[in-house]
Amino acid sequence: MNVVDQLFEAPQYSMPQAEKERLILQATTSLTQWHQKKCEPYARVLNNLYSGAPANGVSKLEALPYLPVRLFKELNLQSIADEQIVKTLTSSGTSHNGLSRIVLDDETAQRQRRALATIMTSFLGSKRLPMIFIDTKDVFKDRAAFSARGAGLLGMANFGRKHFYALDKDMQLDHEGLHEFMETWAGQDVLIFGFTFMIWQYLYGNFQKTGKKVALGENSILIHSGGWKALLDQAVSGEVFKSELKKIFGLTRIHDFYGMVEQVGSVYMQCEQGHLHAPNFSDILVRSFHDWETLPVGEQGIIQTISVLPTSYPGHSLLTEDLGTIIGVDDCPCGRKGKYFRVDGRIPKSELRGCSDTHAQVA
Repeated sequence: MNVVDQLFEAPQYSMPQAEKERLILQATTSLTQWHQKKCEPYARVLNNLYSGAPANGVSKLEALPYLPVRLFKELNLQSIADEQIVKTLTSSGTSHNGLSRIVLDDETAQRQRRALATIMTSFLGSKRLPMIFIDTKDVFKDRAAFSARGAGLLGMANFGRKHFYALDKDMQLDHEGLHEFMETWAGQDVLIFGFTFMIWQYLYGNFQKTGKKVALGENSILIHSGGWKALLDQAVSGEVFKSELKKIFGLTRIHDFYGMVEQVGSVYMQCEQGHLHAPNFSDILVRSFHDWETLPVGEQGIIQTISVLPTSYPGHSLLTEDLGTIIGVDDCPCGRKGKYFRVDGRIPKSELRGCSDTHAQVA
């Protein structure tokens, strides 16, 4: 069994950090060597920034070469031939700042689906639940090339059934349809998914305008992600978001997650304690603004995300544009092993690029 299979086969969040880190280091060192051979722009970056040496092997995860995530807006970074591409994803950036372009082959797409499944089923169970999207089905315009928002919806659709889209093409809430859906599945677990800003704008915002509310209930599980920049600008914290949705709609099981189109599948779910967790096949580091050195637990810096999944493009080690703090390792009260952390916001002046932040800009 190779190291990637070992990371997948272990029960999710069961690996102590030291064991997981050893396996991830082996896998990502191999990925660095693979992409250096297959992707000429990536090889040039390694040669210019690292003199090529780290690709020959590093002894610790902190020494693994990384790319600024913004490079995917500037360069065509792919490690496969064009005829191997089965899907192209684009980030939810603004057109004048460019979009990231992520190409997937069968192997990477399958790894991503498998990874997301192991993460989500560890929180949701293996049974597919009746599902509500706080979005419009019109987001699916081109299955071969669509945005991070569309990719997120499509990926999450696998964990539900009897899908109901709560917004019409004009982004208006189908209040009657939502009420009927909840009556049909009364007393059963229901999965709800949406991007954070859109939930606040179109679900919570509809109540604010009309006074109408739907009892989504304590049996529902809300999964959401992205859009925090827009909410924080409105002084809406994670605590306020949860408390208001509980008060108005009765929702008590709410989980945020952190992820990006440049590493689809490697999502960092929020546990019952409110902490984001690195899954078996991914990890994070936090680096200093001043010297790019890795920071210890409790110190804020720039998040670097690491994933064993991408073979079709060199996205296995990325320096994000997000600020974060590692809270602890192997000792979260929820019982999950590995690093747990929080995201503290965007780097000042970095592009507003979250999946639903972008929608907020044009709404």
